[in-house]
Amino acid sequence: MPVHEWSRVSAGIFHDFHVAWTIELRNALNERVLPAEYYAMAEQFAGPFGPDVLTLQATTGEDDEPPPGSAGSEATGPIAVAESPPRVRFTAVAEHDAYLAKQRSVVIRHQSGDRVVALIEIVSPGNKSSRRDFKAFVNKAVTTLRHGYHLLILDLHPPRRRGPASVHDAIWQALGEPPYEPPADAPLTLVAYSASPPKTAFIEPVSVGGVLPDMPLFLEPGFYVNVPLEATYLAAWRGMPKRWQRVLEA
Repeated sequence: MPVHEWSRVSAGIFHDFHVAWTIELRNALNERVLPAEYYAMAEQFAGPFGPDVLTLQATTGEDDEPPPGSAGSEATGPIAVAESPPRVRFTAVAEHDAYLAKQRSVVIRHQSGDRVVALIEIVSPGNKSSRRDFKAFVNKAVTTLRHGYHLLILDLHPPRRRGPASVHDAIWQALGEPPYEPPADAPLTLVAYSASPPKTAFIEPVSVGGVLPDMPLFLEPGFYVNVPLEATYLAAWRGMPKRWQRVLEA
């Protein structure tokens, strides 16, 4: 199965594939790749600083002040957008932000204390849609490595016209290392990082139409498993709607 040119479809279409590929990677790791003492889960992971999504719970008591708009308050209260949309000429929805908020990583944990040992990150169009989002992804990767978590990044999107040559180039330079320039005929990048000192990157450039090789995923210093990218990509592709398969195969 050749790598497809995902720039032909919207962020939402790739997000659907992203979700499916994440689950196929998790399934393959748990069924036949990881040693018995490890397991993989699809999670929202923000690294050592806590969860990506915070759930805020509001409680009310007898001594609480009434909310705006309720009895005893002169304020009119918030207006429901569904009932009374703002009176403006144009409305724009940030599609990339919506999908970034839903993005999952494959997180590999060890059964002893359920500690995180490694992550697999699939780069989405939203990660490259703006300097802010690109920098946030790079900072997350660098923080992950500096805290000793091994990392496998799968980037099937070409680099931006302006900026680093690739996600790996930005990560590597942020770690104080020399720039990386991908081959002109293989601008997409798969890269496995061993976080144990000295940090080591195992880089495989790929191109649209190329075949995905297995990539190493480090579990401990000096030890890794091979992740079946081609088989899991194909399994995720089989479930794609035919309508979008035709667009991507054109």
